[in-house]
Formats: sequence, C-alpha cells, structure tokens
Amino acid sequence: MAPSATSRTDFFKGKRAAALLAEFDPAHTPRHVAIIMDGNGRWAAKRGLPTLAGHSAGARAVREVIAACIELDIAYLTIYSFSSENWSRPQTEVSGLMSLFVDVLEKELGNLERMDVRVSVIGRMETLPDVTRQAFEHVSARTVGNTGLNLVVALNYGSRMEIADAVRSLVSDVASGALTADQIDESLLGSRLYTSNAPDPDLLIRTSGEMRISNFLLWQIAYSEILFTPTLWPDFDRTHLLRAVIEYQGRDRRFGGR
Repeated sequence: MAPSATSRTDFFKGKRAAALLAEFDPAHTPRHVAIIMDGNGRWAAKRGLPTLAGHSAGARAVREVIAACIELDIAYLTIYSFSSENWSRPQTEVSGLMSLFVDVLEKELGNLERMDVRVSVIGRMETLPDVTRQAFEHVSARTVGNTGLNLVVALNYGSRMEIADAVRSLVSDVASGALTADQIDESLLGSRLYTSNAPDPDLLIRTSGEMRISNFLLWQIAYSEILFTPTLWPDFDRTHLLRAVIEYQGRDRRFGGR
C-alpha cells in the first residue's frame, strides 16, 4: 500500500520538515535513489570516538533513510556499504565492520520484515568472511518475498570490477557460440551487471562534502541526477533525504536532449 499524505505528515514532523513537505510532489518521486554513505570516520573523529563508533552511528542513519524512502514511495534504495577498495583500511576497522554488519542484520531483520523491505546484495560475496556472507544470505532469503522497498546493499563492490565481470560473461558466451559479437549492445551488457534486476538510479547522493563517485555504479548513473551534501552520513536524516528529493524534483532531466 502506498503511503498517504497523512502518514507522511506524521513521519516528517517539525516546522522545518513540514515546510519542505509542502514542496514535495508525490507524483514525481525518484524511483531509485543511490547513496554513497561517506563521513562515518570524520563524524567519530570530531567527537573523539573510535572509527567503529562512526560506523555504528551510520547504521542508525541507514535505518532512518529506509523508513523515509518508504514514506516517500521510493521503490529502490542502493547503499554503498563496503567497496572492493576498502580492504586496504586498517585491519581492525575492516574486522569491526564485518562484525557490525552481522550485528545490525540480526537486530534489524524483524524491522525489515515488518516494513516489507526486500534486501539484496551486489558485489563479490564469495570473498567476504563466512559469518558476514551467511548473515546477508539469511536476510536476503528471509525477505525475498517482500514487495515494498527494494534495499540493495553494495558490499565488496566496485563498478569497474562489475563491468569487467559483465564483459567476461559476454566474451565467454561469444567463445561458446551462444552469442555473436554483433549481438552485444548496451542493453545486453546491462543485463549482465550485478544490478540487472533494478532500474538505473534517478538520484545519486554523496554525503560528507566529497565530490567524487568512488567507483560506484559508473555504468548505471550515466543520466542520474547527482547531489553532493556536506552533511556527514551519521547526521543524514529523514529531512535531509526529503530535501534531496525536492531538489531532484526541481531539476530538468533531458537525457541528452534539449
């Protein structure tokens, strides 16, 4: 069931949110929002806390944004949780993150089921620690029949790696005779990407003030609207997402036309 104006009003409380909600057009909500969740470490450092405390606070922001996406009737939310380059971070941080993923999934599974959220993962799952991989597989299996928000978690993900995997798949089919080189076009390559079951993002958000894409959905964001915000990810809340969606609604998407 689509959210109602009453439920949105109850969810986006306060004068600031109410003023923004008056500008929101429910008929032009982005279907797919993708987020580069940046700034957890800086958020923790500003407070004299260990980096993992920033990641824990970032997990709370994910919960907030999931609920906001549901109220705004956004169909897909893709979050950049761990890149294929993040393995180069200090081992204590990486190990802590892998354990945090498991803890969060165990605590949030009931809420995800209650909110009718379907969870899927993109990235090379086979190289994750067994306990982390199994936790994500369990949540994906438990929520596979849900029909509400599609939450796509980019985990051990890199877009160049994804494109290389797609090309490798096509080359294999050409070598076996299942395809000819002339049959390969943009649509076919897109069908071999990890995101083949999701539409391309309408809106890409990056938090923390950094203005780069960091190897995230490079193929898929060819015509996405991009919004950079100085807000650190743990501070990004429902009102920030509402403001981002309203800014998106004010843009003129021409897809290369005039």
